[in-house]
Amino acid sequence: MPQQTDMPLHELRAYKPELTKPKDFDEFWDHSLEELARTPIEYSLAKVAYPSRRAELFKVSFAGFKGAAIEGWLALPAGERRLPGIVTYHGYNWSPDGDIHETVNLCLQGYAVLHMSTRGQQGGSADNVISPHGSIAGWLTKGIQHPEHYYFRGVFMDAVRAVEVLSSIPEVDSGRIAVAGASQGGGIALAAAAFSPIPVVACADYPGFTNFERIIDTADTMPYQELNEYFRRYSDPVIEQQARKTLAYHDIMNIGTRIRCHTFMTVGLVDNITPPSTIFAAYNHLNCSKEISVHRYHGHEFIPGAHRRKLETLLERLY
Repeated sequence: MPQQTDMPLHELRAYKPELTKPKDFDEFWDHSLEELARTPIEYSLAKVAYPSRRAELFKVSFAGFKGAAIEGWLALPAGERRLPGIVTYHGYNWSPDGDIHETVNLCLQGYAVLHMSTRGQQGGSADNVISPHGSIAGWLTKGIQHPEHYYFRGVFMDAVRAVEVLSSIPEVDSGRIAVAGASQGGGIALAAAAFSPIPVVACADYPGFTNFERIIDTADTMPYQELNEYFRRYSDPVIEQQARKTLAYHDIMNIGTRIRCHTFMTVGLVDNITPPSTIFAAYNHLNCSKEISVHRYHGHEFIPGAHRRKLETLLERLY
């Protein structure tokens, strides 16, 4: 029988660690959004053949943070207009076939779906930020010695731009847009909802990058072990202190306090990749309407019951 890898459920529901926001947290992100706004919203679409009579598929390219060339997929129900839309984000370093089929399948539920390829990780999306500080293999430590250079600053701003792109497509109703993702994608979706006023609902399955202080102390699998390996390799208290400060700016537990739209989250209590306590840390700090789907015998995986409830939530909020 599966064993819980973290805390008992009653402790998880009460788990609300202190926020770790630096004093200039909101100023930092407001400045980042201002910098994003200096890049015009520009995108291009290229039709791609796909074996469906009810969906049209396009390769989408747009200018992300600092003008980075970001790519993804756009799926539209054939012949329909003024559609509700969903922006989706993929897991860490992983997206089989670029998530083409999942993007089309969600489109066939009646949505315009834009799937963003995360910079450097998937497809042709480029990571154009130079990080002058030491790091190790992976993305979690790239630029970690300075918040301005940190890799996920660009990722989160790209996510906001993806929402803006979808809302500007003529077939899409800009007043009915959601963001969604799992694992890394769940964390990115929550960041997009925090930094953009456009989404009316956010769906995050076992989201990552939340409650970094606990992650560092408890997570024993990749990708979070990238952080511990970095601290082991650069064994210097000053370096570690600065890295933790950078992570605090990008901690979804802190960022999520800015979310104002309805938020649906999923957690599996035997998840050893994104520990349940870190997910509850973010959920318990949300200041918006919210719901969490808890599954005792599931881990970091597709959860059928949660997926059904997510589809119900999208239908309720977008139609």
